[in-house]
Parts: sequence; structure tokens; C-alpha cells
Amino acid sequence: MKRSVKRELKEWLLGAERVAVVGIGNPIRMDDYIGVIITRGLHGKVSEKVLLVECETAPENHIQQIVDFKPTHILLIDAALLGLKPGEVKLFKPKNMKFFSAFSTHILSLQIFCEYLARMTNAKIMFLLVQPKETGFGEELTLEVLSSGKEIVSFLSENLPR
Repeated sequence: MKRSVKRELKEWLLGAERVAVVGIGNPIRMDDYIGVIITRGLHGKVSEKVLLVECETAPENHIQQIVDFKPTHILLIDAALLGLKPGEVKLFKPKNMKFFSAFSTHILSLQIFCEYLARMTNAKIMFLLVQPKETGFGEELTLEVLSSGKEIVSFLSENLPR
């Protein structure tokens, strides 16, 4: 993860009291599953001030759980074709996603999902997107994306509210 992304994410998390980390991805589309893998990697490494949600491809099914948690911040983690090297990461605010031509199997519903969550929680919302290498059918992640995921887990476990 580039220093600039770490700095931006650290700044975004300043003052966070309760954070929902939402992992998104398809378990049978290889690197597309990185959001869920990262969320799973955080189990046992974060406090009760962090809600870990493994949404897979249906984040809308978890809206009530997130709203009930009353987060101040919501971090959605997903794979997206960003035109970067495999495993590279970018942060996006939901409003910037409308004009972004990222690949995602659920990009439209994610926009609606974010708009609804913003209205229901008043939380700050951010996307952490990882460039996949392979999104064909399969259950294994590529080494580049898996390595990036481990780095993200390490960073988040140190920077999420304690």
C-alpha cells in the first residue's frame, strides 16, 4: 500500500469512534474476493468498536446490521479494475464512484447502498479498492493480491479504533 494511501486512510480514520468494515466480493471469482479475505483477516485483531461484515456479493443484505451498529465511519473493501498493478490500492469517496469506470460485479448497487447508509447513519463512507490480477472462475487469490491483502490487514489492525 502506497504511503499516500496509508496517509489518506489514517486521516480519514481520525476521530473514528465506531467503524464498520464491509468486505465485498465473489467467492468464486478469484481476486474479486479480496474484500472478504481482508475482513476475515481482521477477526481477533480489532476491538468491539469495529464491526466486521462479510457481505460477499450482497451488501444490501447487511444494511440493518450496519445501521444498528451506529458507525461513525464505514469502510467498504472491494476489488475493482483501476488500471493499476495487481494488488495496488486506491481510496474513493462514494460520490466519486459515480464517475468512475471501475469494474465491479455490484457497482450500481454499491452506489445505492452507500447513499442509503449515508442517510441512515450519517457516517463517513470510503471505498478501499484493490486492483485484481485475475477475476475468472476459481477460488484462489493471486500472490500479488493476497500479499496486498495481508498488508492492508496489518495496517487496519493498527489504525482502527481501539
